[in-house]
Amino acid sequence: MNTKPKGFTYTKVAYNYISYFKDGKWDEGTLREDDKLVISATSTALHYGQQCFEGLKAYRRKDGGIQLFRVEDNARRFQRSADRMAMPIVPVEKFIDAVVKTVKANEAFVPPYGNHESLYIRPFLIGIGDNLGLRPAPEYIFSVIASPVGNYFAGEAKPVDLIVSDDDRAAPHGTGDVKVGGNYAASLKPQLIARKNGYAECIFLDPSTHTKIEEVGAANFFGITNDHQYVTPKSPSILDSITNRSLKWLAQYVLNLEVLEQDIFINQLDKFVEAGACGTAAAITPIGSITHLGVKHTFPAHEEMGEYTRKLYNLLTGIQFGDIEDPNHWITKISLH
Repeated sequence: MNTKPKGFTYTKVAYNYISYFKDGKWDEGTLREDDKLVISATSTALHYGQQCFEGLKAYRRKDGGIQLFRVEDNARRFQRSADRMAMPIVPVEKFIDAVVKTVKANEAFVPPYGNHESLYIRPFLIGIGDNLGLRPAPEYIFSVIASPVGNYFAGEAKPVDLIVSDDDRAAPHGTGDVKVGGNYAASLKPQLIARKNGYAECIFLDPSTHTKIEEVGAANFFGITNDHQYVTPKSPSILDSITNRSLKWLAQYVLNLEVLEQDIFINQLDKFVEAGACGTAAAITPIGSITHLGVKHTFPAHEEMGEYTRKLYNLLTGIQFGDIEDPNHWITKISLH
C-alpha cells in the first residue's frame, strides 16, 4: 500500500503517536489513527509559542529494511529545546520508542529503496490546557506524526540563487539555537519576499552586526575553500544542525578536509569555491550565488554541484540509505517482525 510521495508535502499515514503530560508525569503514550488535535483555546502553544519540534527521516534500505539516522541526537536536541521553552523533558528512551513505534505502524508508507524518497518524521511538544496568563502550561502533548516525502529536488540538485534578508531570524541571546516555531515564523515573510524576487531562499546575517552569515532560511550554511577547508558559521543564535554535525565529521575524517567553525563575513565570500545549505529536508542544497545590497556574488561552482559538496552529499545519503557502512554509530535499524 505504498503511497507515492508528492515532493515535500504532507500525506496522511495510518497512525501517529500521542502522549500526555499531566500532574507532573507522562502517560505511557499510544498510537492512534486520527491526525487532529482538540486543545483548549487558551493553550500556551497558541498564544505564547510554548512549543518545540524535531525533524528526521526513516530510510528504506536496498534489502528492504528500514533505518533511522542519528535519532538519539534528535532526542537530546529535543530536550534542550523543551528546557529552553520551560516544558517538561521527554526522556531519550521515550522519544526513540515513540519514533520507532510510529515508523513500524506506518511501514507500508515508507517509500521503496531508490529515488531518495523517505518517511519524514515530525515529533513535537506543545503546551495545552486552560492558561490565560503568561506562564508555563499546566499540561502538555508530545506527539509524533509522519508523512512519506519525495526527493526535495526536482531532478538533479542544481545550485540555487540566494539573497540576503534585511530581517533577523532570531535575537542575539534568544531562541535561535533551539528548534522552536517562533524562529521559523520569523523567517516566513523574508522567504516570501526572496521567492517573489526570483530567489530560492534568503540568507540571515547575525542579528548584532548584520555582517556575518548565520543561516540559510531554515538550514545551516557551509563553504569549501581552495585550501580544502570546510567552513561553517559559529554563533549562539544558530541551530545546531544534526546534518551539519554529520557533514563536519565526514569532511574531516573521510575527505581529509580541515573543518573550521568561525565567523563568515558576507563581504568575504571570494575565499569559497563551493557553498551550500544543509538540513534534514534536502540533505545538501548547493548555492550558486548570493546577492547582498544589490551586488551578486557568484561562486565558481555555480552551474553544477561542486566536487566536495557532491562527495559529501553522496556520503551522507549513502549512509542514510544503508549503501555505505555506518561510520560512527549513527544508524538505528528497525526490527519489523
